[in-house]
Amino acid sequence: MSRGTLIDLIYLIAATTFVLALKGLGSPKRARVGNLIAAFGMILAVGATFFKLNDQGQHLRHIPLILLAMAIGTIVAVPAARFMRFTAMPQLVAIFNGVGGGAAALVSITEFIHIKSTHPATYVTLEVLLGVLIGTVSFSGSAIAYAKLQELMTGRPITYPGQQIINALFAVAALALIVTILVTSSSMLLWVLLIVAFVLGIIFVLPIGGADVPVLISLLNAFTGLAVAASGFTLGNNLLIVAGTLVGASGILLTRMMSAAMGRSLSNVLFSAFGSVVTASGDAARDDGRTVRSGTPDDVGVLLAYSNKVVIVPGYGLAVAQAQHVVRELADLLESKGVEVSYAIHPVAGRMPGHMNVLLAEANIPYEKLKEMDEANSELATADVALVVGANDTVNPAAKNDPHSPIYGMPIINAGDAQNIVFLKRSMRPGFAGIENDLLFDPKTVLLFGDAKDTLSKLVTAVKAS
Repeated sequence: MSRGTLIDLIYLIAATTFVLALKGLGSPKRARVGNLIAAFGMILAVGATFFKLNDQGQHLRHIPLILLAMAIGTIVAVPAARFMRFTAMPQLVAIFNGVGGGAAALVSITEFIHIKSTHPATYVTLEVLLGVLIGTVSFSGSAIAYAKLQELMTGRPITYPGQQIINALFAVAALALIVTILVTSSSMLLWVLLIVAFVLGIIFVLPIGGADVPVLISLLNAFTGLAVAASGFTLGNNLLIVAGTLVGASGILLTRMMSAAMGRSLSNVLFSAFGSVVTASGDAARDDGRTVRSGTPDDVGVLLAYSNKVVIVPGYGLAVAQAQHVVRELADLLESKGVEVSYAIHPVAGRMPGHMNVLLAEANIPYEKLKEMDEANSELATADVALVVGANDTVNPAAKNDPHSPIYGMPIINAGDAQNIVFLKRSMRPGFAGIENDLLFDPKTVLLFGDAKDTLSKLVTAVKAS
């Protein structure tokens, strides 16, 4: 077997591992194994590349520089991934995705400079230029998405008059530059394209609110995949084509799933500046005289201890408080008293699909107790208590009852169907959508204010004393 055939075979095995990894990531139970399979495949691919010959039969050059770059990347990436809080996972994905897009753009730029004198076919140059455009948009856009989620800048939409027109002009300018470069092969215009694409990525992300940024990250992830695939065509590397296409396709599919989970179209997510206006007052009383009913951990502990069925509805507040282990302790205690306990998981309960499942799995909560939205809603109809921990928008009945609400049409967890609703909240501030939650004023609802982890610990103590 020749060297080239052996390397192609290794690339095929690596591509197969990527497909198997995506399959594994479809379930929290198999997600860790899926990641390990993908990592193994990537190690195989990188190792084989060191022995690959180019079209001129030459070995890989500049190996010391390549190894140095790999070492620097490892030194930066490993601590960043290990010490980043789990609640910050979306912004970690954003910055890593941006680096991938930037790398694809740099590959395309160097390849353009390399092939310019050879007068390549038009489609080859087009592949290179698309890699520059898409990769750069992904890089700068992901950087802004990271800044929004990391609260380095406001998470609310940044808008100004004529914004969509300006965005469209930059997009048209980028396409016009690509056509011009195809005709003239101008290196100077390539740098102009790079600048235009960089600005386009920034202004594309600015009007998107923090609640919608995870959807945007998924879309930018798809962009990076397409940029990598374009680099694969440029370099004649089938593995990059396969890997990039898988990332692009899965990113687009995930984007659609997240949009559907919020009951909104992708165009609405990208262009509506959702969340720019906060409509909730943040007060404990309404104009119609209704007020919220607050309780004590002791009272709620008794209610939970003497229930037959309790459904826990976790939200991002639980993740921020790192309360997954305490909620597991509470559930175990209730089950020891004969209470049936399950968890209602909204598709976007964390910041991204599967975020909450993985967080709860970290506390060794059995997978069979994590109920997806449709199944959970049938359980809530017969539940004595819906214990809402740090969730707001995903249980807001305005999504079903108020046609004028910005979240109208979004599928929700029907916490209001339970006989009693207990909300664990820090304050009356609204969720990411900035929408007042009418469920807080329901006569069946009791609020416990405070940090979720601390409040859950008090509930554990109260249940033990019951």
